[in-house]
Amino acid sequence: MLASKRLTHGDISLRKLSRLDYPVLNRLLHEDREWLEPWEATTPGIRRALDVKWLVRSLISQSKEGFGVAFVIEYQGQVVGQLNVANILHGSVSSGTIGYWIAKDFAGRNITPTAVALAVDHLFSEVGLHRVEIDIRPENHASLRVVEKLGLRHEGTKLRYIHIDGAWRDHHVFAITQEELPGSMLRRL
Repeated sequence: MLASKRLTHGDISLRKLSRLDYPVLNRLLHEDREWLEPWEATTPGIRRALDVKWLVRSLISQSKEGFGVAFVIEYQGQVVGQLNVANILHGSVSSGTIGYWIAKDFAGRNITPTAVALAVDHLFSEVGLHRVEIDIRPENHASLRVVEKLGLRHEGTKLRYIHIDGAWRDHHVFAITQEELPGSMLRRL
């Protein structure tokens, strides 16, 4: 299900997440806590320290089981973020949900929209999905800009959908299906 090769466009690549990525992801996630924490899922009633080792193991396990796809985002060969596809369903649903984060120092360079475009193209052409969704908090203007650049359709709002930063948060739903994307998402960008 997961590409063994890199998915690349210019200086931007997606490649399969590996246990060897733990040190750099741990550093980035801890250095950028203030930047990333407002957007990260939490567990109601529990405040846990960030456990990046567990996160990496969990994402790799989900990939092996076919429920997810886990990538690191690279810019000029350097890991600068992560993109995950969760809730992958095949058959009559044939869909998945993309989530991503990027290090603060690399935001605003068109890296994230390109990474998402690479992922959508891969999910449609190689994984065989029919629909891809991205759920974004209404306050997350940077992520809203990503789906705007890519031309994803706004489907509505999921009220109190995900527990984030200590409360149940609304999320706008954006999606695209194969029929809406003749050709490549990269060309659309």
